[in-house]
Amino acid sequence: MAPRKSVLKLANVERHYGQGETTLSILKGADFELRTGEIVALVAPSGTGKSTLLHLAGLLEHPDSGEVFVGGRSCNDLPDDQRTAIRRSEIGFVYQFHHLLPEFSAIENIMMPQLIGGLSKAEAKERAAQLLDYMRIGHRAEHRPAELSGGEQQRVAIARAVANAPRVLLADEPTGNLDPKTASYVFDALEALVRQSGLAALIATHNHELAARMDRRVTLEAGKVVEF
Repeated sequence: MAPRKSVLKLANVERHYGQGETTLSILKGADFELRTGEIVALVAPSGTGKSTLLHLAGLLEHPDSGEVFVGGRSCNDLPDDQRTAIRRSEIGFVYQFHHLLPEFSAIENIMMPQLIGGLSKAEAKERAAQLLDYMRIGHRAEHRPAELSGGEQQRVAIARAVANAPRVLLADEPTGNLDPKTASYVFDALEALVRQSGLAALIATHNHELAARMDRRVTLEAGKVVEF
């Protein structure tokens, strides 16, 4: 079997907030690597830096030192427009709360990032319909978010996150707002999508049962990423 490619790497990353005596050091020389086709659980107590790590990995923040690589390319010194382009084309985001656009249907929500990326309306709609079918909610394509259950909304959010075929999926407590049965069902759909597409996923979760189903588990200790 060919070795998996590195799609996301944080090398000796540090992130601090504040100034002088009020400086709060969140990440202190953190190293992490994510490879194609794997799902990694990030399990750590609140306040230890999970969101900061995801923001750095998703190019939403700059590290104070160290480097962030996406697809083998250092992104530290790229201008903002290039960082934005990488986020749109190579990184998908899923949050605890789905953040779907309430005035648009499920299929329109999934079409939106594709249209922004330059796809035609017909191509975007076809891709969105395929993703809805894959997530087993094709019959809900024309429903608006308020007409969908929590699990259905989150499956739409996952489909939207991968609509542009990114290299990396970053998820911050994607099942945290769901009951255990629905959370397991949503994770089943997410896992199948990752395995089928070959992308890589880093998922922050407090759900230890779901974390145990992933390929690796990492935590944050004293500002560093530690595998367990």
